Amino acid sequence: MKSIARLGAKGLYWLESLGDYGRFVLSIVGWIVRGPGKLARQQTLLQMFEIGVLSIPVVMITGAFIGAVLAIEAHPQFRAIGMESRIGSVINVSVVKQIGPVLTAIMLAGRVGGALTAELGTMRVTEQIDALRAMASDPIRILAMPRFAACILMMPALTAASDALGMFGGWFMSVQMLGVDSHAYWEYSRAALDVFTINNGFLKSLFFGAAIASIACYKGFNCGPGAQGVGKACTEAFVSSFVAILVMNFFLAMLLNAIYQIIWPNAGSIFG
Repeated sequence: MKSIARLGAKGLYWLESLGDYGRFVLSIVGWIVRGPGKLARQQTLLQMFEIGVLSIPVVMITGAFIGAVLAIEAHPQFRAIGMESRIGSVINVSVVKQIGPVLTAIMLAGRVGGALTAELGTMRVTEQIDALRAMASDPIRILAMPRFAACILMMPALTAASDALGMFGGWFMSVQMLGVDSHAYWEYSRAALDVFTINNGFLKSLFFGAAIASIACYKGFNCGPGAQGVGKACTEAFVSSFVAILVMNFFLAMLLNAIYQIIWPNAGSIFG
């Protein structure tokens, strides 16, 4: 009976936390709709630089090496069936549709999510958030909303940078190192990539950015006391963001693939 009671208490705790998180996100969205104000707009621009511009090198490096690794792993299989000229279609579709958005989001969750949680958690521990409330300022409007907006706005740009370097890395390894014909590589890539497939990854990136920023801000606003509480909040923020990204990617992939089949029921295979 005690174990059942503990399980029930744990379930209630998670349900309450989910409700608090949902209310927190609605508050952020509400301030975006009502208008953030001059200070929040300035903070949004600053956060766009911190979150977006400073993250470009790491997502570009990640994208380039992922594209190269895909080429290395896929080339022997394509060569075995005499279709190595079509390797570009698989590499670029994989990068643009799945790997680019997901890995960009994971890198951003590690680099930015933890930093946002630590920053806001430290402000909570040092009572700076309470000071904002005492001055009749909403800390969600001043602190959380700019970070949320900046993360959503910059995620598609970071995804585009990762996709571009992933395609280049796949091309360089396939054409320059493995001897695949360059014209065939890009021709089959062009045939496989359509507007819907490209926008597929960008749409996912918007949801991933919203999840990373909202989870990081929520954990920072609700962290425990002291350095231990801040460290625990950072860990929880990254783990929660990572799980959220994978779960959202699964359901978004199912939804978008179903939409694609409805719009183009007779779409051909990338193999011909």
